[in-house]
Amino acid sequence: MHQHGENGGALPGSVLTGLVLLGVAGAYLLAARRARRRNPVQGWSAWRSASFLTGLALLAVALLPPLASVAHSDFRGHMTQHMLIGMYAPLALVLAAPFTLVLRTLPRDRARGVAAVLHSPPARLLAHPAAALMLSTGTLGALYFTPLYNAVMAHPAGHWLLHAHFLASGCLFAHVIAGPDPAPTRPGVRSRLVYLGIAIAVHALIAQAMYGGFLIDVHAPIDQVQQGAEIMYYGGDIAELLLAGALVATWRPERRTTPASWHGRPGISAPTPR
Repeated sequence: MHQHGENGGALPGSVLTGLVLLGVAGAYLLAARRARRRNPVQGWSAWRSASFLTGLALLAVALLPPLASVAHSDFRGHMTQHMLIGMYAPLALVLAAPFTLVLRTLPRDRARGVAAVLHSPPARLLAHPAAALMLSTGTLGALYFTPLYNAVMAHPAGHWLLHAHFLASGCLFAHVIAGPDPAPTRPGVRSRLVYLGIAIAVHALIAQAMYGGFLIDVHAPIDQVQQGAEIMYYGGDIAELLLAGALVATWRPERRTTPASWHGRPGISAPTPR
């Protein structure tokens, strides 16, 4: 593997990553402050803000040295990054209800536009549990059972695209399963538990195949691959248990909503994250 983290571009890249994460944190906190000022009675939960900052902190651990440097040359580091970026950070970010915060702080016309996009057919298709499961978990087979992983790791741009995929697909799956933000195509709790169970089973099978060396195409020492498989197996189990706990904690009796119900001030009407 190319050890990108050890070249001269590592420091500027780390600084830029840190600045982006700080900027996102600042934007969220400013939006939360604006939401509290707009509606002091409804306010905005400090727990939501703390959850968002926790998610960004996990991303910082994954994307900054020393882990970022190790991940380019050590499969165990890569798998740790995978867990943090694709499972742990997304859950914390999703529980912060970012869409609800955006809709509460935008002007009414812009909030209606955002709500319309979120209810559009492409968004509804993307947010279907089957699509979220395929993008977050189904792609792991293509990554580790084909030469794709080795090709991606050979180029810095490919590695960053892989990070972006892990984060986006992880956030999508966490949102579909246990997100407090409204989701027009989210099924009932029992259906979501079925999809979560499928994700758990697929993760376990891929990790076991990786540990046993079956069909895995990863150019790394055997001990690194096996230990990376253990990280995926046990780390994935913990993350999915946390996701199941979040599903139970965020469950509310289902209420039928229409796009029009999202248009009332301050942005949406149900459910109301607190």
